[in-house]
Amino acid sequence: MGTQFFARLLFLIFALSATACSVNYSFTGASIPPEVKTIQINYFENNAPLINPTLSQEITDKLRDRFQSQTNLIIVTEGGDMVIKGQITGYSTSPTAIQSDDRAAFNRLTIALKVTFENKYDKAQSFDNQTFSRYEDYPSTLPLTEVSDSYVPLIVETLVEDIFNKTVVNW
Repeated sequence: MGTQFFARLLFLIFALSATACSVNYSFTGASIPPEVKTIQINYFENNAPLINPTLSQEITDKLRDRFQSQTNLIIVTEGGDMVIKGQITGYSTSPTAIQSDDRAAFNRLTIALKVTFENKYDKAQSFDNQTFSRYEDYPSTLPLTEVSDSYVPLIVETLVEDIFNKTVVNW
């Protein structure tokens, strides 16, 4: 009977200590201070030499969607506790994988962004004009207009993930 008593007592102590502690877990890995309640994500201006007319809206919308779906932050149009500003600085295609006959087997579609992030509660997390760049290679036999509908969303998704990670996952 003494062993059962101690086992029950130990279980009770463990149960009480487990409920007394508060731990915040996140499946996204986001680490947002509790005082941060809002985020402002400004429209990404397109300043690239080659313009994709839907790219600004696509990047802005995908970034807002990511924060809305993976954090508890409220998206505001001004005065956010966190602010993301950015611009598209590059949208280009270039040959890659040159073959022996001096022809490219693939072309590379690259999208580059400059992003500024301000965390009003933790200035150490803020950064200014950081470049984010990603690319996808596609067969050189296909024109850019034919592949952009399928490759641009892939690149944008990766860029959004990079920005999300840099701002709230602290990688």
